[in-house]
This record gives sequence, C-alpha cells and structure tokens, in this order.
Amino acid sequence: MRAFAFLFAGFSLVAVAQTPAAAPAAPVAFEVATIKQSPPMDPGKMMSGQIRVGVKIDGARAEYHFLSLADLICAAYKIKSYQLNGPDWMKTTRWDIQATLPEGVPAERANEMLQALLKDRFKLEIHRDTKDHNVYALVQGKNGHKLKDAEPDPPAAPAAGEAPAEGAPPPPKEEAPKDGKGAPSGTMTVNGEKMSFKQTSNGAIIRGGDAGTTKISMNNGMMHMEMAKVAMPQFAEMLTRFVDRPVTDETQLKGKYQVAIDISMADMMNVAKQAGMGGAMGGPPAAPGGSGGGPGPAESASDPGGSASIFTAVEQMGLKLTPRKGPVEMIVVDRLEKAPTDN
Repeated sequence: MRAFAFLFAGFSLVAVAQTPAAAPAAPVAFEVATIKQSPPMDPGKMMSGQIRVGVKIDGARAEYHFLSLADLICAAYKIKSYQLNGPDWMKTTRWDIQATLPEGVPAERANEMLQALLKDRFKLEIHRDTKDHNVYALVQGKNGHKLKDAEPDPPAAPAAGEAPAEGAPPPPKEEAPKDGKGAPSGTMTVNGEKMSFKQTSNGAIIRGGDAGTTKISMNNGMMHMEMAKVAMPQFAEMLTRFVDRPVTDETQLKGKYQVAIDISMADMMNVAKQAGMGGAMGGPPAAPGGSGGGPGPAESASDPGGSASIFTAVEQMGLKLTPRKGPVEMIVVDRLEKAPTDN
C-alpha cells in the first residue's frame, strides 16, 4: 500500500507549473545547481517523513525531488504529460535537483531557469508542434453531473502568538499517523506540502495535497478511491493516464468536487509502468526506448481504447468521455542525454 500511496502522490504533480507563461524577458539561469540521481523508494524513510516528491520554490531556493526527466521537462515548459513527445526512458530514472536563484529574480521565473539547466546539463533540444489529435472530451452527461461539492476547508490555524478567532474551535492536535497496530505509518512531502499516509485493514488514508483527504480500499481486484476535493482539470489529467489519448476538461464545472472512482489493479500497474515506477509497484519499469522522439500519448492510438472500468466509473458520476479530434500543442524532444554533466 505504501507503493500505491507513492503513486497517488504522483497524481498530485499534475497541477505543478500549469500557469500561463510570462512575456519574454532576458534569459535567466540558476546561480548554482546540483543534480543527483534519486535513491530508490525506501519504506523506512517514508515512515520517518523523509520522502519528498515534486517541486518546492522557497525564496531563493528551488528544489526538485524524485522527478523523471519527463516530469522536469513538463515543469520547465508548463505543459501537461500528454503534450510531451520523446523517448520512453525519460520516465524511468528519477533525479533530485537543488538550485539557487539569482538575487532579484522572482520565483515565477524558476521554470525558465529549469529550461536552461536541462539544456546545459542534459543537452536538451526541443521543437514545438501543433497537430490535430484524437482526444477525449470530459463532458457532463445529458442529465448533468452527480458530483457533490467539496466540503469547505477548515479555518486556518492562527499564526504563532496570534489569538484564535472568537468562537473558533481549537486547532487539531498534530499526531503521527498510525497503522492498525499502533505504529507510525508515514509521511511524504509533495510540492512542499506534507502528506500523511495511514494504512488501514484493507487500504489506506492519505491526507494533504491538492485532493485533500483520499481514502483507498481494495476489493475483488479493484481499487476504490475517494478524493475529498478535485477540480475537473486535475481529474481530466488523472484520467489521461488511464486511457489511450489526452483527456480535456469541457465540463464547464469550475469548483472542486468529491470524487469516488473504482480502478482495476491492472490499470494501476500499467500507469506505474508508464511512469517508470514499475519496480516500486512490484513489477519491472518501463522498457527503455531509443534516443529519438517516440510516439507520445496524444498519438498512441487512433481508435477509442482504455479500460472499460474507467469509462464506466466516469459515467456513474454523470460525466462522459467523448471521442473528438482537436489541436494539441506538443513539445517534441530532438536530443536528450540520459545523465547530466558533472556538478
């Protein structure tokens, strides 16, 4: 279950660096950057809260933890996973990067510095392309959606030395998560935010992250996931990982919703392998590809596909995945080294 919790944390990365790009400005680069290959996932470190995943920009410091080259390119160019076309091996090896921003340069330009770092240290060369591709549009069914609105977030805890608001409940006591035997389960940090993992008799509870509290249970070869607060663009990106083409959000739903979905174990294993995490899930990682640009998810199939369980689960929410053709802006990798130049 720790491996599945770790994979779920990967779903939280889809929201990283998706804001529109700023107007062109003078090129910038990190002052100093250290790149190291990430160590394998260690259950002991997860239990002690030492696992970090994703991007954290804090003042003049930028940190990227346990990210593949595919993840880093997506963050650098502010694109979603299906907009990247390159060799399969980009998803296998994972890297930790610690970098310092130049004085006076705002953190909003960290993605440009990451672009420069990838070009300098991994010899990344890309070109952009826009083509009509087969996509799925996530739309509301003819009778409308059946989703429940997410519960409002609890009031923020008062700052140190600040008195709580009159009538406000006392802040919850911080406790280490416990498993069924009373032993600590574990925590990890995703994009600078702590997520806790608590193992239950037939699954797990994950707290924190963009989806809020997520409950996972296993039954008859299916994984049941209940997420407390999910925006539809985030949900569409998550669905993209389970089907054969990009999913675009066309629901016109602007809020966050409670989402419950059943996913087959075969689908979860396939997603893990595609993400280069097959070893963590009990299977081999995705097979390395060549150095050229292989087909991306947007052009991997011409006929509707994906697991029937996903389509059924979506329809039970009053939503629908409708096959369409539409323009997809792509980043195509022309050159990329598997290892960086020396620090």
